Amino acid sequence: MNVRDICEALDELAPSALAYEWDRCGLAIGDPEWDVNRILVALTVTPEAAAAARKQRVQMIVSHHPPIWEPLTALRFDEPHARMCLDLAQARIACYAAHTNLDVAPGGVNDVLADALSLVRRTRLFVEQGAQVKLVTFVPAAHLAAVREALCEAGAGLIGDYSHCTFNTPGTGTFLPSEHANPFSGERLALHEEKECRLETIVPRSRIRSVVKALQRAHPYEEVAYDVTRLENRDRNIGLGVRGELPDTVTLGEFAQRLCTALDVSHVRVVGDPARPIRNVAVIGGSGSNRIGEIPHGIDALVTGDVSYHNALKAQENGLAVIDAGHVATERLILPILARYLKKRFKTLKVATWDEPELFQTFG
Repeated sequence: MNVRDICEALDELAPSALAYEWDRCGLAIGDPEWDVNRILVALTVTPEAAAAARKQRVQMIVSHHPPIWEPLTALRFDEPHARMCLDLAQARIACYAAHTNLDVAPGGVNDVLADALSLVRRTRLFVEQGAQVKLVTFVPAAHLAAVREALCEAGAGLIGDYSHCTFNTPGTGTFLPSEHANPFSGERLALHEEKECRLETIVPRSRIRSVVKALQRAHPYEEVAYDVTRLENRDRNIGLGVRGELPDTVTLGEFAQRLCTALDVSHVRVVGDPARPIRNVAVIGGSGSNRIGEIPHGIDALVTGDVSYHNALKAQENGLAVIDAGHVATERLILPILARYLKKRFKTLKVATWDEPELFQTFG
């Protein structure tokens, strides 16, 4: 295995094309050709995490937060963050981050947080990412089922809670093979007519490359004809945050206690009346308080981290209860998910998890 293999596997889990434009996800340190047999999964590449990586002799750190956020203006050993990056590069420890792409991807940070709270009847809170394309191809009728299955297995044909969504119509295709061609049917230098089906389906734009590769592998023709058209449609399974319902109605105070247990934290900060009934909940892992003014009506409480005084006031004005469970606590649940995914993809890969200690301490 090498760094490129790991990067490609992680891009299948959370395509980098889903990241917000301002993000810094992807390979930040290292060479795609470096060998990898040990990985450390961490929320943030801190000096402590980097020291643990060196001690455990890993060749790659997979993190949620990008190790290089602000551009490095100088590579100086007397600047702590630049020194850490230089030390990692010198030790041949690659660093890859799946950040906002892992926030918005199905099964990512917010789905895992919603799982921890046992939310049901869930939908995406903000459907901003997940641009889609229409894929059209032409297949001999006898091969229609095989090609359709290959496309859908690669990620095509998803609409809401439905998979394998396609449409086909019969028709006649024509082609004239050259003297150098190796046609599936027909003869060289002779115009041929073939009974074909027009097969069309919808594809997340982030998945179109892998879907086209699957099409080319499954299609019997030497040259595969297909069209890709950009759409205004958004994939409703992709987006920032999750909204859903608790299994039962509880007070805000009771919900806060449940949250402490679910996230294994000693305390949370609460904005709102503790006696207020809560049923409809939204979650945004990490730092989501800047979206408080956009939370739809009908949401009783928002669970997120890094809530500022002014955003708390805005929530109060809007009649929205907010629970600030902390940046780390609302995101670290994704680490064992990443570790299991990598172990499943690469059977011989050794994967360790760095459990980042809470940055803030509580006194009094």
